[in-house]
Amino acid sequence: MNDSTIRPERPATDAPGTAPEFVLPLVVRIERADPPPRTDALETTARAVLVLLSDARALGDGEWARAVRDWQDARIRKVVRRARGAEWRRAQALPGITVAGKAAEVRVFPPVPLDGWPKDLARLQVSGTDLADPEPPAAPEPGAPVLWMSPEVEMSAGKAMAQAGHGAQLAWWALGDGERAAWRDAGFPLAVRTAAPAGWRALTTSGLPVVRDAGFTEIAPGSCTVVADHPSLR
Repeated sequence: MNDSTIRPERPATDAPGTAPEFVLPLVVRIERADPPPRTDALETTARAVLVLLSDARALGDGEWARAVRDWQDARIRKVVRRARGAEWRRAQALPGITVAGKAAEVRVFPPVPLDGWPKDLARLQVSGTDLADPEPPAAPEPGAPVLWMSPEVEMSAGKAMAQAGHGAQLAWWALGDGERAAWRDAGFPLAVRTAAPAGWRALTTSGLPVVRDAGFTEIAPGSCTVVADHPSLR
């Protein structure tokens, strides 16, 4: 499964067990004949999370704001599902935002209760998001935010997409208002790369935001999966 969760380092507004748990649905388009490269899908998913967090509908008194607040005040759980053909067209008809990468397309939806998925999303498959890069990705652009993936943890593409989304969200939380606005206005440039094994420990102890997965699927609880390296956080 590509169900991924971390608990935010911020107090919840409700006592444990009193508020319904929410999840952020993400749907990646994977056509049989033309699947997107893995890195492009990871980067597009990370940007999709940032686009939703900065959307007017998710802020203040926006129509999605309450759901986003309820979701962020508990575990920031994300589930990545795949769609193709008519499934993708039905997903496009639901309220949400589609973000396009170089080849990847990811649609992010406002958070929904864990047991309250829209029918056209609930029927989509979680498995089958295994993707590959046709060639090794180039080095990140100098000065670009980088989400460094762990070289020690094996993850399916869907799981890694959710983890990249977590990393982008932790970076967003750590930035000030002006830095967030600048990142948004630039179109949320970022790169997702696997860290060199020799430098991974230094990254996880650098003080930069670190994703530690809750361990519901694929990997052990507490595993460090992503370090969010935004220039403004150094």
